[in-house]
Amino acid sequence: MRRIRDILRLKHEARFSDRQIAKIVGSSRSTVQACLHRCREAAIGWPLPTECDEAALIARLYRRRAPVRTRPLIDFAHVHRELARPGVTRDLLWREYREREPTGLAYTAFCNHYRRWLATQELVLRQEHLPGDKLFVDYAGQTVPIVDRFTGETWAAQIFVATLGASNYSYVEATASQQLPDWLGSHVRALQYFGGAPRAIVPDNLKSGVTKAHRYEPDLNPAYQEFAEHYNLAILPARVRKPRDKAKVETGVLIVERWILARLRNRVFFSLEALNAAIAELIEYLNTRPFKKLVGCRRSRFLELEQPALRSLPLRAYEFGEWRQSKVHPDYHIEVARAYYSVPYRLIGERVDVRLSANAVEIFHHGKLVAAHPRAQERGRRSTRRAHRPDKHVAVIEHTLTRTLLRAAAVGPATVALIEHQANHRRHPEETLRSAQGILRLARDYSPAALEAACERALVLRSYSYRAVRTLITAPTTPEAQPALDLVHDNVRGPEYFQ
Repeated sequence: MRRIRDILRLKHEARFSDRQIAKIVGSSRSTVQACLHRCREAAIGWPLPTECDEAALIARLYRRRAPVRTRPLIDFAHVHRELARPGVTRDLLWREYREREPTGLAYTAFCNHYRRWLATQELVLRQEHLPGDKLFVDYAGQTVPIVDRFTGETWAAQIFVATLGASNYSYVEATASQQLPDWLGSHVRALQYFGGAPRAIVPDNLKSGVTKAHRYEPDLNPAYQEFAEHYNLAILPARVRKPRDKAKVETGVLIVERWILARLRNRVFFSLEALNAAIAELIEYLNTRPFKKLVGCRRSRFLELEQPALRSLPLRAYEFGEWRQSKVHPDYHIEVARAYYSVPYRLIGERVDVRLSANAVEIFHHGKLVAAHPRAQERGRRSTRRAHRPDKHVAVIEHTLTRTLLRAAAVGPATVALIEHQANHRRHPEETLRSAQGILRLARDYSPAALEAACERALVLRSYSYRAVRTLITAPTTPEAQPALDLVHDNVRGPEYFQ
């Protein structure tokens, strides 16, 4: 623009010719003539108006003419929506477009125009991941068939992928399903593989991890939340239909499908262990494969950047526990998995959260642990803590049992021994009391001596129930054998007759 000003000044003030002006400003004569022609068409003289700045001067001198379109515009928004439908490709949409417009764009131009349109629709933020900050997890879309060597039936193994943000260091394993036990088990093994825990894990919104997806406050599965608390990390689920929130693992899944699953496509696996052994070999190759544009490989970047930044793992690995809810019964017990467990009697009628692990049952009320029991291995088993009973119940049970034994001592030692045997072998004290009361009532219905004799016989027969004692006391005793008669009679020939 400074050169245009010099041309106008030299032409109008100094009255130089076009050839002289060209020598002064260092341009060709034709360029000077073209500049002066543009100024005459735009009615621009010298001196320039004070309000005419460089932007206004350019706009007046170089007016752009709207290009004359010879082809109709393409609705690329419609093209973009159609591409989101299953099975729809750019080639198909281009062919449909050429059917409507036979003289339209060629396929390459069609794709170039679409890419330019797409670039104006959404800006992409390149995310910078700090070492040890986030671990991205997801399942691959592809599965691997496992063949039963005995029946020939096949089932699909799921492929779990975990990728660290800063180094792209990855862990891959096959699991039987995407259910909660397999989901959390894969997390535990991934953290053990990395040798530490990140500050956050970014999963997808599958039901095993997120019970209710939400843009701002998603509801996590209680077991997943417990896992996060055990390793002191955060769970940051990706937004629904926003794959770029977990672009690292999306790319990791694509690489796993191309570099691992594609290489295993012609192999037949008869067990999950064999498949994981093959995956372990290939993931080592993937993590040590040199980068094309960076120095080193995934493992070298992991050892340099990620590993020092990861948090140390707890001494005890997380153990999966299934969470359930139950209501406390009037007898201060809850029913879980066909067994009964006591809780403090003050919680009667309240709802509690129950965590079932392989060997234990933990009961929580408003997040506080209120009871713990060994997990029953039999249906109908009852586990009761004395501290969970009210004081009145404890007093009644203990006093009644003591009084029952005193009443039995008045009958005889056999009666006491039989009731004590019941107390030592019954699952619940109330079972002993009910049976003992029935046995002691037999002393009033018959006699204390008859009851004592029946208890003696029951101890010998090792039959300690009320029904057995009642049967023994009511059944007639077997008469003793009578001695043979020594008779002398004429009709009795005796042994001498046969000699």
